[in-house]
Amino acid sequence: MRAIPTYDLYGEKTEDSLGFWLHCETIPSRSSLHHWEISLHRHEQFFQILYIEAGSGDAIFDDVAHAIAAPAVITVPPLSRHGFRFSKDIDGYVFTVLVSHLKTMPADHSRFGSWLSLPRLTALLPDHADSRYIADTLHRLAAEAAARRKGPADLCEAYLTSALRLTARLSAEGQGDEDGGATENERRLNRLTGLIHQHFRAHKPASFYANALGISPTHLNRIVKQLTGGSTQMLFNSKLIDEAQRELLFTQIPVQEIGFRLGFADPAYFSRFFLTRTGLSPRQWRRRQGREG
Repeated sequence: MRAIPTYDLYGEKTEDSLGFWLHCETIPSRSSLHHWEISLHRHEQFFQILYIEAGSGDAIFDDVAHAIAAPAVITVPPLSRHGFRFSKDIDGYVFTVLVSHLKTMPADHSRFGSWLSLPRLTALLPDHADSRYIADTLHRLAAEAAARRKGPADLCEAYLTSALRLTARLSAEGQGDEDGGATENERRLNRLTGLIHQHFRAHKPASFYANALGISPTHLNRIVKQLTGGSTQMLFNSKLIDEAQRELLFTQIPVQEIGFRLGFADPAYFSRFFLTRTGLSPRQWRRRQGREG
């Protein structure tokens, strides 16, 4: 079988791709260099969003072609084999996002994470309020990225999260499968994931989350075990590790301060917690990513 190349950006393979978390360019700027056809490839650590404003073509996921009709949004998770054939009048943007910078990881234990885990082609519907908002938000994200403003990236993150969340909802509506397709236990797991996101820095016990969901801790752990294979504590610990890695990668904040921000009163315990779950101390992990600190 023909090997599928793994690129940072299509046609590029750099030694250090961690110098940015968000890259934006127009679709024609790169596809025109390749005669409007992007062969099957994949990205190891990047999530991509294509906003198709005009033109047509095909999105190829694995070996299956999906017809593109503007306007539309295409989302592609890491390691997904994908390619494109575009018409010469194609227009829009492609956003390349370091996957660790997403607020929700693809394939995490939530309905949104499941949606992010597969490549999607979502049509933006005429005269649909969410469709208009998605298009406007992606235009704003492109403008913000082009301005290369220094300082906090909160606005870019807000635009990115809003566009993805609304696209997921629109996609689910088109399939007749918004939250109504979820079982009661899946809805509870979704709510649990949201509660953990709100309270993980406070290190609340499993009983706190069970009480918020109106069930016993034993019942909650049974649900989590059934749907994820792990425990409530595992979900909580995974969230802490995700946030610790985000801080280590995208800031120069001292390790001790990161531990305090994540609710660890004892820096040594934070380091042991991180080491147990990643195999590296926080400082070793940061150096491994090319960020001495």
